[in-house]
Amino acid sequence: MSRLALAVEYDGRAFCGFQSQATACGVQDALAQAIGAIAGGSVGVTGAGRTDAGVHATSQVIHFDTPVARPLSAWTRGVNALLPRAVAVLWAVPVGDDFHARFAAEARHYTYLLQNRAQRVALDAGRVGWYHRPLDLVAMREAAALLAGTHDFSAFRAAGCQAKTPVRNLTRCEIAQRGTLFRFDFSADGFLHHMIRNILGALVSVGAGGKSSAWIDELLASRDRTQGAATFAADGLYFTGADYPARFGLPPTRRELPAGAQ
Repeated sequence: MSRLALAVEYDGRAFCGFQSQATACGVQDALAQAIGAIAGGSVGVTGAGRTDAGVHATSQVIHFDTPVARPLSAWTRGVNALLPRAVAVLWAVPVGDDFHARFAAEARHYTYLLQNRAQRVALDAGRVGWYHRPLDLVAMREAAALLAGTHDFSAFRAAGCQAKTPVRNLTRCEIAQRGTLFRFDFSADGFLHHMIRNILGALVSVGAGGKSSAWIDELLASRDRTQGAATFAADGLYFTGADYPARFGLPPTRRELPAGAQ
């Protein structure tokens, strides 16, 4: 039995999320079917993160075990030939049994793209978020600074979140603007269910003038999700990769989006 690690990219609009579902609508389902066809039998696919429906990925690392030997090209070009157009394998490498796509990850990274204009988005629909009222970059940056560091993020987790602890270390929470496009970059040791989309909702509330930046501190202290803003749309959210110890010898596991909002 050998273990392989693959990196994949996908357009989340074509799936009901990464995780396998009974209706086989998840990215995990598509990967398991295509990889299984090359392996000649069923395989279990494990990913670095469980992205929601509509969330995209530029570099989602997965692993699986198989008893068969195939050239690495079979796990890239061969699997890609069997996958839907909305998902593709970027690379494949053999790894030791101690590698785990989810539990070996030391940090995870996301980017959210938000179009801020009065008119709704058409050409980039599903690829960027949208908010119609003008947003204050300075106010949102002040609010974002309060989120950085180690906190109990209970006020930003979904009600059904199954994480054992709500404490996370948010090491990056940066906002840039180019014209009407805002870019939000997040890095942490891990993220709670809907954490980023709930943070986006709060930051947009501050940027639109409905709340002060100090409200973020109040939310964190409350640990009460009902006190926060509505969960923001998934459209502009991208999982851009996870970090792993160098000892695994993986190719680059992060793929940042082009610097279009710097």
